Amino acid sequence: MPRIRWLMIWLCFLANAIGYIDRANLAVATPFIRAELGIDAAAMGLVLSAFFWTYAVMQLPAGWIIDKLGVRISLAAAVAWWSLFTMATGLARGVTQFIGMRLMLGVGEAASQPSFAKVAFNWFPRRERATACSIFNSGSTAGSALSLPLVTWLIMMLGWRGSFIVTGLLGVAWALAWWFIYRDPERYRAIAPEQVDRLLAERGAPVASAVPIRWLDLFRYRSVWGLMIGLFCLNFAIYFFITWFPSYLIQARGFSLASLGTLGMLPAIMAIFGNWIGGWTSDRLIRAGWSPTRARKTCLVGGMLMSSCIGLSAFVESTWACLALFTLAYASLSFTGANCWTVVSEIAPTPAHVASIGGIQNFAGNLAGILITTFTGVMLTITSGSFLVPLAVAGALCVLGAMSYLFLLGMVEPLPPLATR
Repeated sequence: MPRIRWLMIWLCFLANAIGYIDRANLAVATPFIRAELGIDAAAMGLVLSAFFWTYAVMQLPAGWIIDKLGVRISLAAAVAWWSLFTMATGLARGVTQFIGMRLMLGVGEAASQPSFAKVAFNWFPRRERATACSIFNSGSTAGSALSLPLVTWLIMMLGWRGSFIVTGLLGVAWALAWWFIYRDPERYRAIAPEQVDRLLAERGAPVASAVPIRWLDLFRYRSVWGLMIGLFCLNFAIYFFITWFPSYLIQARGFSLASLGTLGMLPAIMAIFGNWIGGWTSDRLIRAGWSPTRARKTCLVGGMLMSSCIGLSAFVESTWACLALFTLAYASLSFTGANCWTVVSEIAPTPAHVASIGGIQNFAGNLAGILITTFTGVMLTITSGSFLVPLAVAGALCVLGAMSYLFLLGMVEPLPPLATR
């Protein structure tokens, strides 16, 4: 296998980390924005949820466009777009402007995850693909972990407006690097032709069917719905960490700004390792002789069941016990996430459907982002600042997600033509 495949997937890791810093910086800055501009909790919930409206809806065309144009063009344009609107967020002066900037941020970031899944498919054989997916997926948790100390430090140094400018510049630099570095393996002149041939032979790509499968036809498969419902449940829990978690630690657990930037990092740091362990475990089971279905679904179901402990975090009095439960939940969610992105490429009926299925899955998953942000803001208003109900619902949905992966997701193999089902 060409060694440069690892550079490609680590570039995806970096882009994912930058993207999550750009979407999480608002969560870190929320207490300061509310204090300066007088925005109440319900209105801030709408601001935090605005990103997910366009991010979710644009997943559907984004996956199709990536399959048509390729990841070099699509991902460079997407990262440059969202970085510019991250910088523009620092200029916002009211709820309407914040919502507008976050909507545009969601448009750009919609192409990220389907693109990363396509890169893993393009550059990695099947026996390494869960590991590859765990690397790019861990960028989200790395970004979440870095966002707390980085954005906190930037706010202290430059103010919350300056923090958006600096984090946006990181994405612009990445987009330029990606444009000059990335090529699909078939077009990469720096690797030997025999390495390309070996990679293509071991990619495990399904053979195009004589019966064409249209984009809309993908919604007719039970397994696609299993992935959609599973990621919805996973993201309902995981997006709490990306949106309301800093506010929870400050308001409900009395964290200072300094402790938020240190102890508040623990769940996201352990989630990075959860990603890697999830990918390695899944690939290791396949190398040990397990079928792809048994290996991938064991990791999906087990990870979701373990992550349901997030529902207990609001009930414990000890801050340390609460932080431990959050850490276990986030790591388990990441363990699952590495595998749900792996399954996308393994059930795709043709290589031209990989990003499309990834976009469909992520569309459903990010409807949860809209729900958890708005729902939490409303519940805080109704219950005078209590996070108990949102966290309990998140725990219950983790169990539902496990059932979706167990019963709705079928065999982990290329979807058959509809005419022969």
